[in-house]
Amino acid sequence: MSYSFAAKSQQMGDAEKKSMEKGSIYPALKGAGQGVSGPGSNLPPEKMQDWEDQKFGMFIHWGLYAIPASGEWTMFNQKIPAEEYAKLADQFNPKHFSAAEWARVAKEAGMKYMVMVARHHDGFALWNSPSSYRHFDSWETAAHRDFVKEYTDACRKAGLSVGIYYSPLDWRFPGYFDPKGLPDNAALLKKQTYGQVEELMKNYGKIDILWYDGGWLAHKGSDADAAWFWEPLKLNAMVRSYNPDVVINPRSGMVGDFQTDEGGADVKGPIIPFPWEKCLNLNATSWGYNRAQNLMPLKQIINMLVNTVDRGGNMLLNVGPDPDGVIPPTHVERLKEVGNWLAKNGEGIYQTRPGPFQPVDDFYGATYRGNNIYIHLLKIPAGAAVVKLPPTRQTVTACKVLNGKKVKFHQDMAGITIDLATVQLDSLVTTLVLKTKGR
Repeated sequence: MSYSFAAKSQQMGDAEKKSMEKGSIYPALKGAGQGVSGPGSNLPPEKMQDWEDQKFGMFIHWGLYAIPASGEWTMFNQKIPAEEYAKLADQFNPKHFSAAEWARVAKEAGMKYMVMVARHHDGFALWNSPSSYRHFDSWETAAHRDFVKEYTDACRKAGLSVGIYYSPLDWRFPGYFDPKGLPDNAALLKKQTYGQVEELMKNYGKIDILWYDGGWLAHKGSDADAAWFWEPLKLNAMVRSYNPDVVINPRSGMVGDFQTDEGGADVKGPIIPFPWEKCLNLNATSWGYNRAQNLMPLKQIINMLVNTVDRGGNMLLNVGPDPDGVIPPTHVERLKEVGNWLAKNGEGIYQTRPGPFQPVDDFYGATYRGNNIYIHLLKIPAGAAVVKLPPTRQTVTACKVLNGKKVKFHQDMAGITIDLATVQLDSLVTTLVLKTKGR
């Protein structure tokens, strides 16, 4: 039986749903429960395990919009005519682009997968794309390079899972904004989408993640509302004919294999009972390269990652390389700092599942793997010398700081009390590990 949020939702009682939604990130999960589904359209839970194990990935927004350096929506926001905007392709010839360097930065940050924007809403494709309308791609313009091939090769060489982002939306087509009034133009757009998605799935080996965006029509409604136009079951049946196990997000109008929450809003509330991903910017100003920099503080990044993983999600953190394809040095340094924390605390992040304790906002959350329970202490209330955890069926045999000293604890029918008097807390997030009898 295929996994879908809708099926899971039907198994939940009304009280459980209301409890989960109150003060939770749950209502913000884009596409949750929406979209079409059919036999074989979604992966079964056992085929989601690898993706759920990875926890942390790199999103990369890069394209022509890096040249004006005012964000990936520059063409639309500044009302630049398509013919004028297309001239940027004559300048797009990055001399220092290195997909291997991108992969190195991701690995050093502790990331396990990457998702590269192969084509954003401006319509410029970063690969050799015969299906591209008016040959608007990096192979047939100044760069004369297939950046998707360089990227996918580099990912695999570095041992990272390969993700590709593709936007069906293309601002060059008036039919996108009025598909019923301009059906012939809209049909051209749809033909380009099917052709380009097939190229990406057919020509670059095994693709692990397909990340759609911009399925909604005319910048209105939801992705699910546009399913009548894109026919996502047909589109993704073609996708799975080339990559049967590719993990697909929900933004094509089909119920996805995982759900998405976009942006920098805090992650709060209880554990989410289906696969989901938090995607956000390292530079909060925009997804694409921007002269204006608003770099996320390290503490905020670690908190966001821990809060996401403690609620069963993965986190996809975006970088916007400059016009030359170079990730800004300040971003590289910040990611290295994240990697340093994960080098010490990754045991409580990777290949874990959320629980057995529900998270307490701004205090702690938990994950488990095998016989170990990992407690992530985000912030200790002023004056608190102990952490009190709810009861658990497992017998705790030892407690210690991960890769550190033993910690005093007491377990009884009322729960588990952990004595923090001798614990030297991490300035970011402290990880405790409880060793138990039985899984």
